Amino acid sequence: MFKSLLIANRGEIACRVIRTARKLGIRTVAVYSDADAQALHVREADEAVHIGPAPTRESYLVGEKIIAAALASGAEAIHPGYGFLSENAAFAQTVMDAGIVWIGPNPSSITAMGLKDAAKKLMADAGVPVTPGYMGEEQSTGFLAGEAAKIGYPVLIKAVAGGGGKGMRLVEREEDFADALASCKREAAASFGNDHVLIEKYIASPRHIEVQVFGDKHGNVVHLFERDCSLQRRHQKVIEEAPAPGMDATTREALCAAAVRAAKAVDYVGAGTIEFIADGSGALSADKIWFMEMNTRLQVEHPVTEEITGVDLVEWQLRVAAGEPIPQRQDQLSINGWAMEARLYAEDPAKGFLPSIGRLELLQFGKAEGGRVDTGVYQGAEVSPFYDPMIAKVIAWGEDREEARERLGEMLAGSAVWPVKTNASFLVKALQHPGFAAGTVDTGLIGRDGEAMAQPPAPSAEALRAAANALMPMTDMAGFRLNAARRRSAWFLLDGEKVEIELDGAGDEDPSASVLITEQGQAWQLSAWRHDAAHGAVGGSGAIVAPMPGKVIAVEVAQGDAVTKGQKLLTLEAMKMEHTLTAPFNGVVAELNAAAGAQVQVDALLVRIEEEAE
Repeated sequence: MFKSLLIANRGEIACRVIRTARKLGIRTVAVYSDADAQALHVREADEAVHIGPAPTRESYLVGEKIIAAALASGAEAIHPGYGFLSENAAFAQTVMDAGIVWIGPNPSSITAMGLKDAAKKLMADAGVPVTPGYMGEEQSTGFLAGEAAKIGYPVLIKAVAGGGGKGMRLVEREEDFADALASCKREAAASFGNDHVLIEKYIASPRHIEVQVFGDKHGNVVHLFERDCSLQRRHQKVIEEAPAPGMDATTREALCAAAVRAAKAVDYVGAGTIEFIADGSGALSADKIWFMEMNTRLQVEHPVTEEITGVDLVEWQLRVAAGEPIPQRQDQLSINGWAMEARLYAEDPAKGFLPSIGRLELLQFGKAEGGRVDTGVYQGAEVSPFYDPMIAKVIAWGEDREEARERLGEMLAGSAVWPVKTNASFLVKALQHPGFAAGTVDTGLIGRDGEAMAQPPAPSAEALRAAANALMPMTDMAGFRLNAARRRSAWFLLDGEKVEIELDGAGDEDPSASVLITEQGQAWQLSAWRHDAAHGAVGGSGAIVAPMPGKVIAVEVAQGDAVTKGQKLLTLEAMKMEHTLTAPFNGVVAELNAAAGAQVQVDALLVRIEEEAE
């Protein structure tokens, strides 16, 4: 076993790798950008090396800087985590050429499975069933539109180098194909440096089921059973679980055997995931499950597999990279209980899931028996606009699915973050959705019912009264009425909105200026009401402001144009994702302060729409 390890990543996964390395007595080296100088992974590592400015293309995606940091620090091995350079075959080869151990598969395996079109052809040759579609070299818009028509709508456009939900578009109508293709290609080029796409048939009631595989340098390959990642929003996983609901022993055996064949076809070494799409319109069966892609790295959702198998997958990665055989044979692996994982993000569901950035003044995670939290932040840390806004992965284990679901809900409901917004209450509602509770979820559930889940909850009357009492000065005669029960109410500001609250206490000797209420995974600030003449703007003013710092990549209107409610005005790129800003009502573009390529700051006025006169 090597004695020192550099983690070529940041955030939660860097902290996760550091924990296992410390358990094994391995010295750890972190790398960090300007934005991450005070990050948790930097604090937890034995040594940290600065690698450049905040943008990933100038720091975490620069392989030369990573290798230089490893050589300068004396690191004997590099663990890439997930994302960034983890599936970059050229980087893996450069690491190995520098005499450093690469914690991952051989570059040839990454190359074989890295492009979705080539991987599908390889899997078909290996006898693994694949979804129908087009995977050729011709990339002109007219040709691809013709192939989509042959396949039949709806279709998925997918970047061949894509992953993590990026570079993927669902197209349901022929007339939407060209715009979706252009957007997909832009995002693919920005995220992966490759704008080639493939097209495949969209399964109407799809389930996303994946199998964890593991290979070593001695030719052994095992599987660690399946995970279900069907609860998704915009093709990004929201809640994952293991095992998959409704998976019988016969189907599991066939599915996992296909995954092992897939891994062996590319001489796979290390942790990998074979992803399948299943027809969820009825019972799961092997003849209705098709290969989608392989992720040649550790998955974000790997903890649910660890929880049901008792395996530390990062430890396995390190041991196998050091030349050891896989620690357990297939017949020694079994499923114990059920596990679920929710991705807690710094985002605001009430505002279209826009990322929320800033300082984490309050950060608390709920607890439950069988619970686990993997995080890369701490109270007082900053959520940066430069990276994925994940705060933590919240994981719960139970004897069965219902116990795991209840425990995960308990943990999320007991979490609170302030002033950064999170999706915690959205996740709680998702867990409570009748379809998810019954285990009949497909990937379209949030698309159908997500609007109701995204509505922000209100604090309970009891919590409001308790907070209001803490804001009021104590007085013996407060609320006194002759021949009537004591009763009084007062006006307050709840997250800036004026509310009237009935009081039932005597107040406080030393009243607070504001009180933070935490319930249902949500946090609200209650303060005494004061009239503020400066806040004269109205919601219907038509001011379209930047919801976060970012880059304007497309402007669809010009000053003076007439627009309709919901019409696309411009596209903003931030946190590695595209965000579309639309007209709030019918009107005219009275002011336009945005141009393609411009960098904008949060709350910058981009467009102002004047409502049409009646």
